[in-house]
Amino acid sequence: MKFHKYHGLGNDYIVMDPDETGLDTLTVPQIRCICHRHYGLGSDGILLGPLPGKDGFALRIFNPDGSEAEKSGNGLRIFSRYLWDKKLVGRQPFTIATLGGPVTATILAEGRLITVDMGRVSFQSRDIPVNGPEREVLNETIAVKGVSFTFCAAGIGNPHCVILRDKALASEAHKFGPAIEIHGLFPNKTNVQFMEVLDRANIRIEIWERGAGYTLASGSSSSAAGAVARRLGLCDDHITVHMPGGKISLEIQADFSVSMTGPVVKIGEGRLWAEMFSAADKLE
Repeated sequence: MKFHKYHGLGNDYIVMDPDETGLDTLTVPQIRCICHRHYGLGSDGILLGPLPGKDGFALRIFNPDGSEAEKSGNGLRIFSRYLWDKKLVGRQPFTIATLGGPVTATILAEGRLITVDMGRVSFQSRDIPVNGPEREVLNETIAVKGVSFTFCAAGIGNPHCVILRDKALASEAHKFGPAIEIHGLFPNKTNVQFMEVLDRANIRIEIWERGAGYTLASGSSSSAAGAVARRLGLCDDHITVHMPGGKISLEIQADFSVSMTGPVVKIGEGRLWAEMFSAADKLE
């Protein structure tokens, strides 16, 4: 099976094109093997596409644990770069359908920079979703491992829990992220961001991604955290998000629609051998 590997700020994905592999889906054991850092290629996920779409292209996004993600900002930029590299798109905006809704992408800098209109962020519990009465989930309290945090929840086609901190620390993402991801408040689990507001135009986040773990960068996490910062009145409409892997630029409209711009780097391409999947039973 042929593959193509890219990263967006250290968040790496493998693109698998059904036209090249003959596959329009992947099994959970296959996904776990391919994404494994020791038994497979190693990645933060798999982008399966392009698939037939009503308007434009369709994409399926798989996490390393085999679960399917509704949306991924870095994944969408990477997939857009792949479409550019295959000469399937040009400089005009195009549409990508995801489980989390359609997005519009635009190629810049010969594919090295991509803008994705991520859609509108919602803070409503029914949209994210968050258990409990219907409400905007802002400045609530969540307790894990004996520690209470102030958080806001946000949905942008996938769920996010933004933890407000004086300092965004990787150690807290590692320690508390796994417990928050599966907290009973979140029926579909959640992505987690520990957010530090630097000034009205800059935030810093540390990320624990649902189904993937600690992550160097995330486009949907950046979008959700930036929208929360603006909703709370802590930032203005143009925000730079600082992450361990680098920076993403956001433009947030009055209705909390988010346009995200960030880089993509091609790592390489090659072929997978079927014997790799003999490790599947070790990864259960």
